[in-house]
Amino acid sequence: VQLQAFGGGLVQPGGFLRLSCAASGSISSINVMGWFRQAPGKQREEVAEIARDGSTNYADSVKGRFTISRDKAKNGVYLQMNSLKPEDTAVYYCNAKVSRLNYWGQGTLVTVSS
Repeated sequence: VQLQAFGGGLVQPGGFLRLSCAASGSISSINVMGWFRQAPGKQREEVAEIARDGSTNYADSVKGRFTISRDKAKNGVYLQMNSLKPEDTAVYYCNAKVSRLNYWGQGTLVTVSS
């Protein structure tokens, strides 16, 4: 499984961004896709995930602001991020879970700053 992420950038507090992740390879084997993020000096944390059946989970810190959804055209996922806060600043990574394996895309930097 190969993953490619798009859509990071600089945005002001209160603004929005949409990240996109395209998957290729053995996509039929993917059970869950999601997004993680890693801020400077912090551990990587899971932000949101969507399972094959469409069920979703979110970190408490982003509930009500972020929405994960499928991108059927790219066999991937979107992450719509609204009401962004400076603490959302991080490198965001697309993730795919296949059985017990994790696949990662390259990170995309999101900076929330005025």
